Amino acid sequence: MIAMSNMDNELEEIRRRRLAEIQRQQAQQQPSDMQAVYQQEQARAEMEAQKQSILRQILTPEARERLTTLKMSRPALGEQLEMQLISLAQGGRLQSQINDEQLKTLLMRMQPQKRKTSITRV
Repeated sequence: MIAMSNMDNELEEIRRRRLAEIQRQQAQQQPSDMQAVYQQEQARAEMEAQKQSILRQILTPEARERLTTLKMSRPALGEQLEMQLISLAQGGRLQSQINDEQLKTLLMRMQPQKRKTSITRV
């Protein structure tokens, strides 16, 4: 009985040391993980600021307003349109600022043609 009690105590002590070691390792890793997340967030914010700067240069205020509204209602389509506009600007294919009507036209070209379905009853 005494031998079992000693073994239990030793086993419990080993468990405590191992738990303390794991907690120490996690505490050391956590700041680096937090720092990596912070750096990623900073990079994302910087890219977003650059994107907005380019869009301010190539879009009229009305077109920017339309794009913002589009991004709120259909985020994926808004992002796609932004990327296309930035690509056009960086490729030097824009002669002047894009106004609201031109943005609408570009948006219509991007969206797939809707199929008209009709139901006929027999």
